[in-house]
Amino acid sequence: MNILVSACLLGFDVKYDGGNNGSILPEETFERLKKIANIIPVCAECMGGLSCPRSPCEISGEKVIDSQGNDRTLQFKKGAQQVLKAAKMFGCSFALLKEKSPSCGSGKIYDGSFSHKIIDGNGITTDLLLKNGIKVFGETQIEELFESLRLAKAPLQLSFAF
Repeated sequence: MNILVSACLLGFDVKYDGGNNGSILPEETFERLKKIANIIPVCAECMGGLSCPRSPCEISGEKVIDSQGNDRTLQFKKGAQQVLKAAKMFGCSFALLKEKSPSCGSGKIYDGSFSHKIIDGNGITTDLLLKNGIKVFGETQIEELFESLRLAKAPLQLSFAF
């Protein structure tokens, strides 16, 4: 089984500031994940053509705007398409993505004001993956992800009553 994982969570320096989010989850978590799934690292923002480092971005209405006021919607949509392409290529039904991100946020994202205010919503990539039947989990949902992976691997149990 293959699973998409935000490259920043794996320690790749692809975050907007040139850093990573590798310290969010303990290494043991990824060791446990590697025992049951093949990890496919992705960064929608890089795959969409944005550089590292880059100005931070947030979703504002229907657009993704960087902190300098530049519209980055096209790059975010392209990156989302590239991640979906990877998901299809590798047969991924699950993704572990960085919460609150304008690409990967799942359920909560920043409000577009660059004031660190959180609102309900999904990132551009998460929306596209969900629309295509891929289950998305954030880093605080890691146990739910492990349970979903366990259930996906469990053999179908049939019972018959006579």
